[in-house]
Amino acid sequence: MGFIVLLAFIAVPMAEIAVFISVGDIIGLWPTLAIVVLTAFIGTYLLRQQGLGVLREIETRINQGDVPVQALFDGACLLLAGALLLTPGFITDTLGLLLFLPPVRHYAGRLILHHFTIRATRRQGPSYQATVIDGEFTHVPQQDLPENRDRSE
Repeated sequence: MGFIVLLAFIAVPMAEIAVFISVGDIIGLWPTLAIVVLTAFIGTYLLRQQGLGVLREIETRINQGDVPVQALFDGACLLLAGALLLTPGFITDTLGLLLFLPPVRHYAGRLILHHFTIRATRRQGPSYQATVIDGEFTHVPQQDLPENRDRSE
């Protein structure tokens, strides 16, 4: 894993420089720099807009007693998107803008969940077997429970 991170720290800047040079050759230096600065402003605006919405969603879910897993994941994606858009470069800007799209975040979440599910299954190994307990139950209304009958009498 460490090797992949090191490779990314070397490969991404090299790719960004190559794209900068190519775009600069096509449209010129100043328009290229203007696009990079513009995407930083757009990223800041989108982060503020969508970030506030995600914070409200998290607050609503917590107030309802739910665990806001999806909203927390969206918030993490938005933070990453903002960081990518503030990083100069066309590749990082493209990835950052894509993370602002809810369908992309949803797909990324499913991929990550799938990845961790596979890893968890592999760790359990072939000897893992679920314990199944077969049984029957009867629903007893709350007021019919013995501790509640004594209070009502």
